[in-house]
Amino acid sequence: MLAQLIPVEGDEPIVLKKDVILVGRKSRLCDLVVDRGSVSKLHCLIVKTDGLLFIRDLGSTNGTKVNGQRVTSGALLPGDELAFAGAKFRVHMGPDEADDNEDYLATNTLDDLPGELPDPSFPANQDSDSDVWMLSDENDI
Repeated sequence: MLAQLIPVEGDEPIVLKKDVILVGRKSRLCDLVVDRGSVSKLHCLIVKTDGLLFIRDLGSTNGTKVNGQRVTSGALLPGDELAFAGAKFRVHMGPDEADDNEDYLATNTLDDLPGELPDPSFPANQDSDSDVWMLSDENDI
């Protein structure tokens, strides 16, 4: 399943590749860093399982909202608006394009893959004006 958070402000979509994603301000601990003062250091968890997305607030000061309602936990559906304080995202879920590439990856090594490996510098998109960034690949976590 391809799961993405699409920023309402129009930035690049964030692909949720991990099964458990920690969201917050604390850059050394969080997978998805939202660099806003109103976001808690450890704000919430997003969990991917069985083709679904679940959210659990971690006792954040300003809360986690789904479609404008503050939640402590719950399921996310395609098209839902997910907000961590002032950072708002639209939830997108669909078929995983990576499934089409499994045969290719099974028969090729990293040296055979096209393109360059991402720069492992920290933070990944430090030249961006966005206040939301990931610690792993630029737009994939």
